[in-house]
Amino acid sequence: MKVSVYDTYVPKDSGNIMHFDILVDEKSSVDDVYTYGKEYLASKNIPNYRLTTSECRFCHMETAPKEVENSINKKGYYIIEMENCN
Repeated sequence: MKVSVYDTYVPKDSGNIMHFDILVDEKSSVDDVYTYGKEYLASKNIPNYRLTTSECRFCHMETAPKEVENSINKKGYYIIEMENCN
């Protein structure tokens, strides 16, 4: 499965920047990506954050490993936590 990778940076109340990648099926819309990002942020107790192209940008496409593909088939996306996500 080919996936699109969106590089995402969100400021936290602590002043740190949360950095994570949102991986989606290559046919997903940008609105879908933002919805998935908001869902992930809500799971991290950052509700109602409005993602835009300032925080979340298309980075590249790649072939997904099976774990990522399974997650995308199940819930539409996969998150790779990079920095300050906990």
